[in-house]
Amino acid sequence: MVMIISPDVAEEDVPVTIDKVNEFITSRGGEVTQVDRWGKRKLAYPINRFREGNYVISRFKSQPGMTAELEANLKISENILRHMLIRLDD
Repeated sequence: MVMIISPDVAEEDVPVTIDKVNEFITSRGGEVTQVDRWGKRKLAYPINRFREGNYVISRFKSQPGMTAELEANLKISENILRHMLIRLDD
């Protein structure tokens, strides 16, 4: 999963936002295997008048039905500008 966290979120609060997403995944039986913070990067195009965002790449394992609930939760989050879930065959 790729997430772009709003630049309005303070640097010290970015890990809190990531932890909330990870907690959501683990509370529904998923397992977070890897989290890579890329830091603040320039966006290819403005999103909600923002020109940069904090990029985070997460790998996790979960049941297929949980992804719809996760996406709904990410869409209503004010701290997350965009997200994209990709299924990997490992």
